[in-house]
Amino acid sequence: MIKFFKKIKWNDIRIWLVFFAMIFLFSFSNKRNEARELGRIEVRFLDNKGFFVTTEVVNNLLIQYFPRTSKIQKSILDLNRLELELSKHDMIAEAQVYTTVDGVLMADVVQKVAIARVNSDRGSHYLDTKGDDMPMSESFSARVPVIDGVVNNANRANITRVLSAISEDDFLKTSITGIVIQPDQTLILKNRNHDFDILFGRCDEVERKFANYKAFLHYAKNDTLIDSYKTINLRFTQQVVCTKF
Repeated sequence: MIKFFKKIKWNDIRIWLVFFAMIFLFSFSNKRNEARELGRIEVRFLDNKGFFVTTEVVNNLLIQYFPRTSKIQKSILDLNRLELELSKHDMIAEAQVYTTVDGVLMADVVQKVAIARVNSDRGSHYLDTKGDDMPMSESFSARVPVIDGVVNNANRANITRVLSAISEDDFLKTSITGIVIQPDQTLILKNRNHDFDILFGRCDEVERKFANYKAFLHYAKNDTLIDSYKTINLRFTQQVVCTKF
């Protein structure tokens, strides 16, 4: 009997006992955590570029699929379903839904960003950074350029490229107030501080044309006759051509 006990590798046995104990504790903790009741919802907006979606709107969307926050258990939550339903909202770009150890259902939301408002026969709507349509919001009005003309599948990508260049430039974002899409798909831009039209032309050489425009304003800032200009033509990328009234 003594020889038998001497042959037993007690270190191996201790390792296995510790291993099974860890599995048991993990399983017990996991089951207890899954059975925890969730008491409230907390919404966080991960951007500050707009207020199209309110906390109340997100709460209402979640409650449709999570109706009893004080009694529902984590084990029967479908977090992927909640994320999918939030992401379907016209004003939400992406959402992540998860639970905390202290029983809170968290929703991290990134809103879509409007870069233009389109006026058309069908009414007004926004364009987001991807060029997709967004409805108008009852809770927030974005200060973005207004587009007069038709935005369709044929010109949407080009128009979005011009709008993105405007929205990503602090000066252009505050000074360009409107875009007119001509029947031949050339653009006329309106600005906040002067009465002249900016003849942008087609949606090519976008960065070069805007660089020329800013250079023109820099050199003309001390020109007392700047408001006598009727048009600022950016179509010729090698030069800026101006006409007066």
